[in-house]
Amino acid sequence: MTHMHNPPHPGEMLKEDVLPALGLTVTEAAEQLGVSRAALSRVINGRAAISADMAIRLSQWLGGSAETWLRAQLQHDLWHAERKTQAKVKPAVQCPAA
Repeated sequence: MTHMHNPPHPGEMLKEDVLPALGLTVTEAAEQLGVSRAALSRVINGRAAISADMAIRLSQWLGGSAETWLRAQLQHDLWHAERKTQAKVKPAVQCPAA
């Protein structure tokens, strides 16, 4: 799998592309999505991840698939986790047959 260089948080796409294109405020968008303004604000400011529920709401609201939103969140999370982790994992060793 090819990894993107520092993929944006999906909330950033909502904040910078979707809301301005629709001419909506966070409050108006939250109302249309059926979520609280605070919940949507946490997502668009990158303080909360896109949940499965939010991905479904976004796909119903904007069209497209929930999987696209979840994939964007996963790419963002993995990119940051790969740079942050200090885990030292030993490769799995298969036990000899008895």
